[in-house]
Amino acid sequence: MSVLLTDQQPLMSNTFTFESLQRFPGLQADNLVAVDASDRLVLAQAAEAIEAAPAGRVVVVGDRFGAMTLGAMALHGARDVRVHQDPVTGEQALANNAERAGLGATRTGLTDGFHQLPLTPELFTGATVVIGQLPKSLDALREMAQLAATHAHPALTLFLGGRVKHMTHAMNDVLADSFTDVRASLARQKSRVLVAGGPRPHGQAPVTAYPLRQRHLDLDLWVCAHGAAFARTKIDIGTRFLLEFIDRMHPDAGTAVDLGCGTGIIAATVARARPRLRVVATDESSAATSSALATAAANGLAERIQVLRDDAMSSLPDASVDLIVSNPPFHLGASVHSGASDKLFRAAGRVLRPDGELWTVFNSHLPYRGRLTRAVGPTRIVGQNAKFTVTMSTRSPRDRPGESWATAP
Repeated sequence: MSVLLTDQQPLMSNTFTFESLQRFPGLQADNLVAVDASDRLVLAQAAEAIEAAPAGRVVVVGDRFGAMTLGAMALHGARDVRVHQDPVTGEQALANNAERAGLGATRTGLTDGFHQLPLTPELFTGATVVIGQLPKSLDALREMAQLAATHAHPALTLFLGGRVKHMTHAMNDVLADSFTDVRASLARQKSRVLVAGGPRPHGQAPVTAYPLRQRHLDLDLWVCAHGAAFARTKIDIGTRFLLEFIDRMHPDAGTAVDLGCGTGIIAATVARARPRLRVVATDESSAATSSALATAAANGLAERIQVLRDDAMSSLPDASVDLIVSNPPFHLGASVHSGASDKLFRAAGRVLRPDGELWTVFNSHLPYRGRLTRAVGPTRIVGQNAKFTVTMSTRSPRDRPGESWATAP
């Protein structure tokens, strides 16, 4: 994705405001915001470096909804900004906010405003400034820091911000493995910025090879994971419980989707157990889909599994799938919020064929059974242990996908 500026000179805008930013198409709620103090603090700390950087030398990582990218452009004149956002909904929100801010013109021949890139060496090559949000995972931070230190300009300075309550000293240690100078800014509005410079020369820094790989002998399964992938190379106990029911899932199914696939564990296990199934693994996360591709290849299933980076199966047609299997999320960033799961349940109700099945696992205290019934169709519990519940929802014939059913008790 590329967005072009309306002038070949750096754009400095007195009309851009953070308050105008929206999360759309991300989920909306009172406790979910499009910009916070850490976004503002990173831009304030990095302002001088951004303004001094030539076009094409500023990189933004982990920008949630566009605040850092658009702030760097509109407030500090950054041009040809390279951006990596893990969720596809983040990319969509940035594009939407760029249009709202008047930074989305696409007239031929004008200087690129920003363009999206995967988390690869190309993202960082020659960069002198990297700004972004601190990732939740130390592995995600390590993978990004290693790439930046190895491929950016020797004069690179990296500015990563976060809420103080989510920051740990281990983050400094991870950055210090790749940079000689690491310091923390003063806290402001419960936020802080880690600043790193002096990339360590090649051969003088520890290197972790991504994606990580681990073989699980009990399942005879290789799991591969990039740094930002949920659960790394582990198989969480909820997924393990769900996998116990594979033989009972829709025996006549011809198509199956691993919805919110993460590292692709469910997709790989289903594809191997049911060789006649056409399997799709889908997730909104770039780290997840890259990991799922690697997991499929490591298990000799690359030709059996299609991996799709998508927002809740939005590119799959209505009534096109026989079986959906999912261990749905119940967090949005650091917030516990049911909206992410509800969105996936509604998508399943749309995509499943009549008599299609959605199999899910969730913590037993969560009130998901009624939501599944409303979004998909009649839902029954097929398994339960001390912590988890596995349900099967059947998409019964009806006039419109997503039409409500009576709530299950």
